[in-house]
Amino acid sequence: MNSISNDKSWKHSKFIENKNYKFDKNQIFKVLSKDEIDYAYNVISKWRGYSPTPLEKLNKLSSVLGLKNIFYKDESKRFGLKSFKALGGAYAVEKVSQNKKNITVSTATAGNHGRSVAWGAKRLGIDCKIFISEFVSESRAEAMKRFGADVFRVKGNYDNSLKECIKQSKTNGWEIVQDVAWKGYEIVPKLTMAGYAVMMKEISDKLNKDKITHIFLQAGVGGMAAAMIAGCARYLDNVPKVIIVEPESADCVLKAVEENRIVTIDIKKESLMGGMSCGEVSLIPWKIINNNSNYCITISDEKISDTIKLLASGSLSDKRLIGGECATPGIISLISSCNDIKLKEKLNLDTDSQVLLLGCEGNVDEELYQKLLNK
Repeated sequence: MNSISNDKSWKHSKFIENKNYKFDKNQIFKVLSKDEIDYAYNVISKWRGYSPTPLEKLNKLSSVLGLKNIFYKDESKRFGLKSFKALGGAYAVEKVSQNKKNITVSTATAGNHGRSVAWGAKRLGIDCKIFISEFVSESRAEAMKRFGADVFRVKGNYDNSLKECIKQSKTNGWEIVQDVAWKGYEIVPKLTMAGYAVMMKEISDKLNKDKITHIFLQAGVGGMAAAMIAGCARYLDNVPKVIIVEPESADCVLKAVEENRIVTIDIKKESLMGGMSCGEVSLIPWKIINNNSNYCITISDEKISDTIKLLASGSLSDKRLIGGECATPGIISLISSCNDIKLKEKLNLDTDSQVLLLGCEGNVDEELYQKLLNK
């Protein structure tokens, strides 16, 4: 374990500073308001089976890296769905289906969002249609089917499955519940983000007098990252440094920050972090991320298996933790940042630092989890 701090194989691929940064609470709340964030918490916290997920301390890792505290939000315990996505999709389903009869909801997904939508539809007794790409594992598809959803596999990547979902939904009059925004489709993605912000309310309730100085946020299309930034603005007294983390093969947020506009990237190789393998940042999250994140960092898939093993063995904390492939980027990028002396100084990572990491999923893809755990 001590060797982590000197192991140069824990490295990032690219790092940039966001020149557009100008943290502005008012601007954030114009995109996702305090009322929208609070309302989502008030609704979700009353759902049957709700309880805040644990905020663990990776005390062994913080000791090795020379940091005061590393907090790890363990979303593997969320509603039995093992992912933070349970908060967003299901909440959006409830909101869009209010006062409507014979509604059918639809979505495209890489896995966790679809599971949340399917679960939300089952809770309310409504039909659900889900579109997945050829790269989504069969175990993820089966998990959605167990909630009663009809699952359709589409040739090509996530973008192809989304196009097919939109096409079929228009034809059949289905209500799309997507966590991705585009021009003319912004309300539902905001609902999912409001649901995700529940995590920050729970975190703030657990912190007591501790103040978060740094937060590493995974980005796919950017929904969770933007929601957590909005949650920081709503629930924290201070402003932590925000570091956006992406797969090196799908760095759509980093590229957008570099060019100060949304860009579409061509993903040549799918990352193991499938839920983060996205070619374009979503419109609504971008309105928050663009000006309210400090840095962007990308990582390869190389250390995913090692990180999963470290979590599971209790090497990072006093507890053994189950974290899936998309729960690892914060840990990997934090270690790589601390192992780069210049970067560690630039980020002001030191003995006073209190870092927040998002363990955004557990073993949602059991087959892949076991494969990586035993690699």
